[in-house]
Amino acid sequence: MKLKYFMVGCVALSLVACGNESEKAAEVEAEVVPAAESSEIALESVEQRLSYMVGDNMAQQFIRDGVELDLEALTAGINDAIAGKESRLSEEQVQQTIATLQERAQQRQAEQQAELAKLAAEAAEKNIAEGNAYLKDNGAKEGVVTTESGLQYKELTAGDGATPTDTDTVSVHYRGTLIDGTEFDSSYSRNAPAVFPVNGVIPGWTEALQLMNVGDKWELTIPSDLAYGTGGTGGTIGPNAVLVFEVELLEVVEPEKPIDLSK
Repeated sequence: MKLKYFMVGCVALSLVACGNESEKAAEVEAEVVPAAESSEIALESVEQRLSYMVGDNMAQQFIRDGVELDLEALTAGINDAIAGKESRLSEEQVQQTIATLQERAQQRQAEQQAELAKLAAEAAEKNIAEGNAYLKDNGAKEGVVTTESGLQYKELTAGDGATPTDTDTVSVHYRGTLIDGTEFDSSYSRNAPAVFPVNGVIPGWTEALQLMNVGDKWELTIPSDLAYGTGGTGGTIGPNAVLVFEVELLEVVEPEKPIDLSK
């Protein structure tokens, strides 16, 4: 029987976990059935304070996550267990309770996933509209060149060094922002250039780097399909986000020569 109650506890905690996920979507209020009022409880001994802390923490968790509790029944269960009494629930009642809790957990999870999917779809549509408007306005600015793929670039500083190919490795300084100016990455803030293969980055970068000379500093405006597309990055960069980069091509990195072991 103890195993059955452990399973009930696990299912209840799964409801708690679902509740933690749903805090991003909506606030959930718990219905707690109060127990009868008791006299003032002394909290003088370590055992008394620990017991109160455990009860307070448990109740706060369930309240936050919308799990209904009947305090009178909860207290009865604790008292019966401590006294070594036989459970008041039959095996069938325990199984039915577990099944009901599992159904509630699954339903709640499905509702949360549907809500998150709805929010993601709304964000994607919003980013498409705002991104297209930004690309249109930016493309009309003086000095901005739009390539056949939709990539937009503007030369800020002209260099006269080598132009990398897609098989080269380059060293660059860069700063990346969303179209509202929110910075999501910067090698300048790290005070260290980034080194990577030209074909190992997002398509907009791969295309732009093969148009640049060492010493160039460009502003790139990259449509979402040349960046992180419909998935975004799961962080600051949302679905269908247009990205803006300030990119400074520092050098084409020479590959390391293999060590001649014959010498």
